[in-house]
Formats: sequence, C-alpha cells, structure tokens
Amino acid sequence: MIKEIKNKIQFAAIAAPVYAAQSLELTGKSDSFTNLENLTVNGMVSGAISLVLIVVSLVFFFILVIGGLKWITSGGDEKKVAAARAQITNALIGLVIVFAAWAIMKLIGSLFGIDILGTLTFPTFQ
Repeated sequence: MIKEIKNKIQFAAIAAPVYAAQSLELTGKSDSFTNLENLTVNGMVSGAISLVLIVVSLVFFFILVIGGLKWITSGGDEKKVAAARAQITNALIGLVIVFAAWAIMKLIGSLFGIDILGTLTFPTFQ
C-alpha cells in the first residue's frame, strides 16, 4: 500500500512539469514572452500590492486557524486558553486591517479613478 502511494507520488513529480509546460504553452514557441511587452511600472506596483494583500491575508487566516486549534487542545488550562484567545484576537485584528486596507484602496480607486489594485478581484464560482 505504501509502496503504491510512493510510486504514484514519484510519477506525479515526474509528470507534473511536462503537463505544466504543455498547459502554459512553453514548448517550442518563441513568442512566449509577448506579455512582457505590456508590462509597466504601474502594473508591477499594483501586482506587488495585490500579492502582499493576498499573502498577508493567508498568513493571518492560518494564524487564526492555529489559534483555534490551540484553544481546542488546551485541555481546560486557563493559561493556554488565554494564549489561544489572544492569538485569535490578534489574527482577527490583522484580517480586519488587511481588508480595511483593501477597501480603502478600492474606495480611492472609485473616487479618483486610480486603479491601485489592478485586476484584483475575489474568485467566483461559475
């Protein structure tokens, strides 16, 4: 059983780059860098801001989850519960700050017509 799983993981590790190259159309085409011609400083800044917002949101979300797990596994110890509660509170404050920053950037974009975040939108199901 373990050997079969190990073989499947090894096959996936070998096959994944091949499928990725095919899906990104990187095999044999010389015009794969045509999108770099449209790259601007504004686009790079908005992409960096969007990336930072996404990464920080994920970090605070995982801190929140870890705080919840600490609370669950505290076993009734008041010190551990207090530490977990403080971690959850700090994670929620961090998430509020990140989403407030996103909302302020969207507000600035709609009031002044400045596209700070570029095309950062929340994913939707189709």
